[in-house]
Amino acid sequence: MAPLMTGEAPIAPVAVRPRMETDKLSAMYGRFTAVKNVSVGFAPNQVHALIGPSGCGKSTFLRTLNRMHEMSEGGWITGRVLLDGEDVYASRVSAMQLRKRVGMVFQRPTPFPTMTIFGNVAAGMKVSGRMKGAALHDKVQHALEQAGLWSEVKDRLHQSAMALSGGQQQRLCIARTIAPAPEVVLLDEPTSALDPQGTQRIEELLYQLKRDFTIVIVTHNMQQAARVSDTTSFFYMGTLVETGATRQIFTAPREEKTEAYITGRFG
Repeated sequence: MAPLMTGEAPIAPVAVRPRMETDKLSAMYGRFTAVKNVSVGFAPNQVHALIGPSGCGKSTFLRTLNRMHEMSEGGWITGRVLLDGEDVYASRVSAMQLRKRVGMVFQRPTPFPTMTIFGNVAAGMKVSGRMKGAALHDKVQHALEQAGLWSEVKDRLHQSAMALSGGQQQRLCIARTIAPAPEVVLLDEPTSALDPQGTQRIEELLYQLKRDFTIVIVTHNMQQAARVSDTTSFFYMGTLVETGATRQIFTAPREEKTEAYITGRFG
């Protein structure tokens, strides 16, 4: 599209500051380097897909974004991870508070087995102890609505979360993650354990969720990345090979390795 003109001077497009970004980030397990010198930014209110073969470092990279990597045995990093320009690994930053701002949904549904549906969603907000009664109920309802689950569970909020189907459990975990209103939501292969119908529901949900959140998703399913994401980043052997708009990555990759992976020649 041609730039808008005012008189003789074109109006330059407005640069969007990344909601989250990494600067020369490397992630290690002891002496082994799983992620090597990655610098990449994630713009707000978009879905960003991370793709690559198994063992390429994409899930490790994802876990560095909310400091879960440091909980792994021997896990440590060099470089920086920035959230709204602030280094999340700075000594003044609380990892617990960070994980409210950068929530995570795992590969397999992980509802708290001893809690009700309501209790699962309320858990993250109850930690602070500042929300109770009607206000808490409204927040739980809103999160379940955002996760596309409210109409299915509104009459059984106080039943066990384990009675839900696998796809419903994963949407419950999404509701639990977004209830504290994080800025960023990380998803690590969130549909790999689901049937096609459950997968479709999650994919449809991502279109709606990006209105309110910045989303970073690891997926082995390249068709899924092409369907749901605005940008795609291709990892190989711990290195970020290429990142860009999803349409460009899948139709005109700049790197030979990216093209080889996209066309199925390896991986």
